[in-house]
Amino acid sequence: MLYGSYLPGMDLELRHLKIVRAVAEAGSVTKAASALGLAQPALTAQLKRIERSLGGPLFMRDRSGARPTPLGELVLARARVLLPAAQRLQEEATRFANAGESTRQFRLGATNNPVLGGLVDRLATAYPATAISTYTSWSAEELAGMTGAGRLDFVLTGVCGDSAPPAADALVWQTIAMDPVFVVVNERHPLADVPEVDLIELVEENWSVTPGDGCFGDCFAAACAKAGFTPKTIYETDVATGGYLAQVGRAVALCQATYRLSHGLAVVPLAGAPLQWRQLLGWHPESPAAAASPRVTAYAKAAHRDVVRRSRRYAEWLIRNPRFGTAP
Repeated sequence: MLYGSYLPGMDLELRHLKIVRAVAEAGSVTKAASALGLAQPALTAQLKRIERSLGGPLFMRDRSGARPTPLGELVLARARVLLPAAQRLQEEATRFANAGESTRQFRLGATNNPVLGGLVDRLATAYPATAISTYTSWSAEELAGMTGAGRLDFVLTGVCGDSAPPAADALVWQTIAMDPVFVVVNERHPLADVPEVDLIELVEENWSVTPGDGCFGDCFAAACAKAGFTPKTIYETDVATGGYLAQVGRAVALCQATYRLSHGLAVVPLAGAPLQWRQLLGWHPESPAAAASPRVTAYAKAAHRDVVRRSRRYAEWLIRNPRFGTAP
């Protein structure tokens, strides 16, 4: 193949650098095509056009895969600088473009979080002329990414115990509360009225847990192993479905201690609090909304205290376990 002539009309773009990076990272054109969601022949044709525009082959391709040539290494070295820089530029431009709007609105993101409703209420009271919008997701990573990119002003989420929050190096995180994890059972369950239950007493139960992209599943498995058993069936469900399965006696549902009970259910503390959930509020330090972060943090903590007061079982448990609850 001849590479000596430049391909007319072909200007190198960021998307071309992304293709080169994807092939290098995947080690083959086929794998890169799958990662990029493209057909392999289409990616091969695109790569050939990129190589012709740059004047030489970027990869040596054989049965073992694709390896960068010296020219490919040069292009990759530049791509690894330019692509992150372009991403940062896009994020900063988004935050700048939204700066005027952010003074007139609060865009809140949240996973399954008991504080969101109370926070919205307090912000609406304190800023009656300010628009408030919410976005929910089971993925804390997604919400942190949206906050870093300037598409959300604040994110409410949680992490297991002392685990690091997502995007810990890009966002500012404030602890709102440290809550234990309790279990929800049918109100006629033999353990429904006990002060607290050891995990091992639930060895024969099926379990319901809500999804997430953190380490809670691993923490739960580790807590059960420490107690001396492996959980039976684990249903991954939303909160409402988990409550229903507990209500009909099909499962024990893991829940935040602030869980709001429905008819026919009882919440029971786990002895020794083997599972803990740290409630967090995050924001980007350079966002226009960051100036309001002290007040938003205070409102979030007040909302958490309200939720605790509405949960008689948790409020009583906190008297015996004062290191938990709303952060100072």
